[in-house]
Formats: sequence, structure tokens, C-alpha cells
Amino acid sequence: MAAIESTPEFVKAVYERTRKRLDIVRTRLGRPLTLAEKTLFGHLDDPEHAELEAGKAYLALRPDRVALQDATAQMALLQFMLAGMERAAVPTTVHCDHLIIARSGSAPDVARAIDMNKEVYAFLESCSARYGLGFWRPGSGIIHQVVLENYAFPGGMMIGTDSHTPNAGGLGMFASGVGGADAVDVMSGFPWEVLQPKLIGVKLTGKLSGWTAPKDIILKLLDILTVKGGTNAVVEFFGPGCASISCTGKATVCNMGAEHGATTSMFPFDARMEAYLAATRRGAIAELCKANRDLLAADPEVEAAPEKFYHRVVEIDLDALEPHLVGPHTPDLARPLSKVPAAVKENGYPAKISATLVGSCTNSSYEDIVRAASVAREAMAAGVKAQVPLLISPGSEQVYATIERDGLLSVFDAFGATVLANACGPCIGQWHREEFPKGTANTIVNSFNRNFPARNDGNPSTLSFIASPEVVVAYAVAGSLEVNPIADEIAVDGKKIRLSAPAPAPEVPPQGFVFKAEGYKAPPEKAGEVVVQVAPGSDRLQLLEPFKPWDGKDYVELPVIMKAKGKCTTDHISPAGPWLKFRGHLDNIANNMFIGAINAFSGDAGKGTHPLTGEVMEFTKIARDLKGRGLRWVAVGDENYGEGSSREHAAMEPRHLGAAAIIARSFARIHETNLKKQGLLPLHLLDPKDYDKVREGDRVSILGLAKLTPGQPVKVVFHHADGTTDEVSCRHTFSEDQIGWFRAGSALNVLRQKK
Repeated sequence: MAAIESTPEFVKAVYERTRKRLDIVRTRLGRPLTLAEKTLFGHLDDPEHAELEAGKAYLALRPDRVALQDATAQMALLQFMLAGMERAAVPTTVHCDHLIIARSGSAPDVARAIDMNKEVYAFLESCSARYGLGFWRPGSGIIHQVVLENYAFPGGMMIGTDSHTPNAGGLGMFASGVGGADAVDVMSGFPWEVLQPKLIGVKLTGKLSGWTAPKDIILKLLDILTVKGGTNAVVEFFGPGCASISCTGKATVCNMGAEHGATTSMFPFDARMEAYLAATRRGAIAELCKANRDLLAADPEVEAAPEKFYHRVVEIDLDALEPHLVGPHTPDLARPLSKVPAAVKENGYPAKISATLVGSCTNSSYEDIVRAASVAREAMAAGVKAQVPLLISPGSEQVYATIERDGLLSVFDAFGATVLANACGPCIGQWHREEFPKGTANTIVNSFNRNFPARNDGNPSTLSFIASPEVVVAYAVAGSLEVNPIADEIAVDGKKIRLSAPAPAPEVPPQGFVFKAEGYKAPPEKAGEVVVQVAPGSDRLQLLEPFKPWDGKDYVELPVIMKAKGKCTTDHISPAGPWLKFRGHLDNIANNMFIGAINAFSGDAGKGTHPLTGEVMEFTKIARDLKGRGLRWVAVGDENYGEGSSREHAAMEPRHLGAAAIIARSFARIHETNLKKQGLLPLHLLDPKDYDKVREGDRVSILGLAKLTPGQPVKVVFHHADGTTDEVSCRHTFSEDQIGWFRAGSALNVLRQKK
């Protein structure tokens, strides 16, 4: 039976296996190791023979856990059902946090979600029971907060079907976001294959104080690295500044590492983690950590000379770090608050704030809520309440129960805030917002982690800015970006107030957490008797059919149906929001394919010219028509194609509708892997300028596929409508095993053959 939390016995066994593997690796490498290397190499499937070269070698790893959230779990479990397993091979949990729409408040929103999604929840619960997975019901909490409270532990390794899985790095875990097919491999007893990441060391000096929060560390780092600077790298924090950051604050920093593309981010074990483990009923694990401290931090030689061991070293002085605001439309457009008013005037941003929001998986801990409430209390003491709507999303039922006991819910109620369900809500587009329909320009300020256009409310004209929870509440008081709310005098209803920095918040509740896990359901002992519930004819759930294998032929003169211009994230390829209800039905959700992609030829979103008829229509309709004619097709992307969420739907939909390849200047890590897993060819233009050679109406030939070889370029020919051609070279990142996925039609087909 799956335990609610990781047990000391489980953690002890992980440390014993890690130590044995590291003895072998240390003999091979003969040098000191960083924290990330210790955790990576300590989970190698074959430490004696694994090739170890960062940026080039693919590692076969044995994660300790898998975590699935309800939106991505549907497709992951539908694939797992094809794998032929009787029970998941590693501890796995399912968390229902994405399908709850923020509308009225916690209780009515959860009740409405249970009614609206009952067949999906019934599928997830019955599938969890059938295959031995722990199940967290709707309202239990956001996956990453629940994992931090119950499952994460220093030195462990976890993969999760959500890009913000690295949140657990705040508790010293190597936790990485993956697509469902990767999760299926591990749940089926096979290793997780990942490119050995390079190492970015971030040295923190000084100490957080005043208005500066852990959020500002990652916002500053995003300013330095940009949205792709961490791709295929682990960001490892070290230095004396780490001691001033709580465990949940560290989790905030690691969580948003997904925004610069890192494989994961990690902090070394310290007293702040020890305190959090003890407060969350895991004191015995804290003792194990202290006894194995050498496994849970970089070797002393690394911190003494970091340039010798990291591929890049960044230093951030916490004493000099200012509170930041990032956005709009991208999480790496960062400004200190002192420079925001000038940026508003320069760029013509709507200065009036329409809503403020605190929460999401990155900032919904007890400490975050206390800091936010501190600002609200000070404002009310001066006779001022929130001037704009303020929405609060606690991270878990444990956090909710604790802040209720400690009187913080009443503070927010008096301040004029609305407390939402313990769920993702507005962070992922699950926000029922009638007052600002599409096309209405407005500004929101939130403590979330991702701010792409239309991400929060489905309105591409909403400008979303990100800050720490306390700064968000300060903006709720100010009501405008023209004011620096932490430094300027704020005029409200004839009153003038100046907010002071919130007092340091306790990182764990002085009276302890109210332990609450009523939403958890362990699987039954006799799981084989459980029937997985999928209603015949459902428009929410669809059992999968395996994709067909490659026919052994080159792709010749395939039509280009889409050339995306600029940022094309997974939100652009397969948006969330109202489409979340179809995450378990591949054919229905494929109707959203590319609807946010900007057509490089016309500037329109989601539409292009049919290569055969010349008619302008939605990309998804073009793809369906070509598929109906028995034709495969190609799409072209710009830089960092597939940035953002781990949702594999953004890869499965093109595959389902007949895509053969995606050609781009560059790819985000998770999405590139997802494309490979589904039997597609993600090809990088060797010369990024060749992107400009792709014309409307082109056809593409991809040649020499029978000799597809790791490290060797692929010949691609663009056939133009005027009869001319351009021949270019593309590189790929397939390993020999991954080429087998392409040939078999998908990684799942390979797994099925092995089973």
C-alpha cells in the first residue's frame, strides 16, 4: 500500500544505493563531484559502463518516484495502460489540481469541479487503484506543494509530468519535469533516459532582508539566463546566501527554473530543510540526512573553486538584490520595482491594475501567505483595504487548515480578498473572468511562474506581471503600476500611507502545521480486481491506439502547413484553459493544435493557407484534411520552440494529425524529448538563418533517414512553388536507442515490444 509520505526506510535504501554507485563513479572519474552530479550518478542504472560526458552523453537513470497531475496524468495513464503492466514499478502519485476553475471561492469551486469532471476523476481514481498509485482528490492541493510536504527528500530523484516538478529542489531533490511517455517508462520498470546536463553554479552571497524575497532571486536569474539559458543544464545553488532562504523559499527559486529551461535546480541540504522536514512529520528523515550529509552537498573542493567544476558560474549578492517585477508576456523581462513606473510610460502598459493574485505552485506556502497577510494587516491598520480584486490560492489543504487556525483567512477576508481552492486556478488559465473579455487590454500582477499571453485568463490582451507575494499585495493597495508600492507614498481615498517591509515570517508555523490529508486515497491491496472506468463514447476520455511504425522510406515533398514566428510555447501549440477538459481525449484536444502559433507569413494566430487548395483556415483543419488524403506534413518553428509546460499533448496532437517532423532554429528540452517519444523528427537548423529560406507553399524532403545516425546531420530540401530549391543541413539529438523510437513509431511501441 502506498504510504502518504516517503518513509525513513525508503530514504535509507536510496542513500545506500547512491553511496554504492558513487563509489564506482568516483573511481572512474577521480575528481570531486558537485551536488547535482552526486544525485545524478547516484541514480545511474549502470554506473560501471555509463558514458559520462555533460552535454553529449545520454544517461539511463533510476528515479525513486513519479508524480502526475490530473491534466497530464490522463494521457500518461492511457499510455501506461498499453504498456502491459500489472502495477507501477516505482511509487507514483496522481494529484487533482489543474481542473478546478477559479470562480467563486474554495468550497463552491471544488464542488463545481467535481461535478463537471466526475468521469475524468473516476478514471484517474480507478486507474490509480488498479495500478497501485496514490491518489489525491480535488481540493487536496497543488501537486508540487503536496509533494514538498510529503514525498520530497534531499538526495532523491523524481520525475513528474509537470514542468514545475523542480519545485522539490527546494528540499534538495533532483526533480525534473517530463512528458507522460517518460513517466510511463519509469512506471514500467525501465530507466529514464536524459541528456547528461551541463552544470550552472549560482553562488549566493549576502542575506535576504526587507522587501526582497526568494522570488526575486529567480526573477533576477531569469534576467541573467533568459528563457533558454538553462536548457539542458542543472542549476545548482551554493554559497553562504543559501542559509538565509527557507525551504519553501528555496522551492520557489527551483520551481521557476523551468522558465529558463533547466533540467532541474537544486539546493544543498541545510538547517532550513531540516526544520521543514521536522515540521512536516519527517524528523527521522532529517536525521538520515544529517548522517549522510556528504551525499547532499557538493564536495568542499567544488565550492572552493567553482569555476573548475561548473560550466558557468553566476553570482548574486542578496544584500544588493532589489525586489523585481517581470513581464509582460515573458518571465525574463525583469525590472527592479524602482524602474517600473518609467517602463510603464515608455511602453504604454495599462497602468491601472485590474487584479492581483497570490499563490500557484511557486508561492503558496505557509511562509508566503504569512508575508502577504503582513502587508494586508499594515494597510488595514492605516484604514486601507485592497483597491483591486485580490485572489489567494493556498497550496494544500494542510496550508489552508493551518492559515485558518492562525487567523490569516480572516485577515484576507477583512482586506477584501477572495480565497480560492487549493489548486492551480488562474495560474494555468482556469479562471472564470467575465469582466475582461478577449481583446480587452488590462494589467494583472501575480506571484505565479509563467506569464505568456492568454496564460491566465484566456485573454491575449491581458498583461501579466510577476512578483513576490508581498509585493503583489502592495500593488493591491496601490492599484497602479505608476507607483512603486514599497517606496512611494500611496494615496487611497484621501489617505496617504507608506508601506514598510513585512517582518520576517516564520518558515514553519510556530504552533506546527495542521496535518490534513483527507483527500488522499491509497490503492487497495487487491488492485487487480479494480475496473478502470472509461465511459464508451465519452468526449472526455479516449483509449489510445498505438502509432504506426516508420515505413522505412524518406519523407519526400511533404507540405509545410505552419511556419511559426517568434515565441511558440506549448501554450501556443496546445493551450490549456478551457481545453483542459479534453486532455484525456487525443482526437478532441487535437482541435486546438497550433491555435496560438503566429503565422510567419501573415501574422495571424492559428491560421494558414492550405497547401493544396489555397484556402485560409485553421492549422488543425489543414492537418486533418491532409491526413484524410493520406499525406504527412511538416511544421517549422523559431527559437526555443516548445518552451514552457511539459504537456506532451503539444507533441501527440501533431503526431495524431499526421506530422512527420518539426524543423526549428532550436527546441526546449522537454518538448524536444516529447516529440521524439511520439515518433516525430525534431530537427534543428544547423544554420539558424536557414529559417528565412522557408516560404509559404513550400514542400520539404527529409533524406537519408535509413542511415539516421547519432551526431550526423540530416539533409533537408525546401521545394519552393516557383520550382527552385534550397538544400540545408539539420542536426538532431537522437541517441541510438531514440532512433529506435522513430523507427518503431513511438517510444511506447518499443516498450510494448520489450514487454
